[in-house]
Amino acid sequence: MKLPYFLGLFICMQAALLQGCSLPFVGGVGDTGLSKEEFAHYVEEVFRFQNRMTSEVMMLTASDDDSDFSALLKSEQHMQQVCAPLNEYVSRDIDGLGTSLILRRKVVKTTLDCDHAAHEVEVLLKR
Repeated sequence: MKLPYFLGLFICMQAALLQGCSLPFVGGVGDTGLSKEEFAHYVEEVFRFQNRMTSEVMMLTASDDDSDFSALLKSEQHMQQVCAPLNEYVSRDIDGLGTSLILRRKVVKTTLDCDHAAHEVEVLLKR
């Protein structure tokens, strides 16, 4: 029986934490059935998607001064908090800086939550 994709990712992240593994770019992802490449692709997609949501919120709020965006801004702020480890990891990687094992584990632990938070922002943007 094949697990739903997101359930498999959640199990993958939990297994990686329990086994002392972290993101696929620093080790395996455990016995989840996901390859290193699949997990790395997922993390990259989440990063790009949450950044796109941030850009869309910024463009919308800058172009319409009369609307009340409080719910959207609150959701976007929550997304930024949840996605902070992923953003820090990417920022350090771009700057050529190393990352600690603690940061990599945080990224594994929070990527699925980051993805969910970004999709919540997307729902509010479509309203």
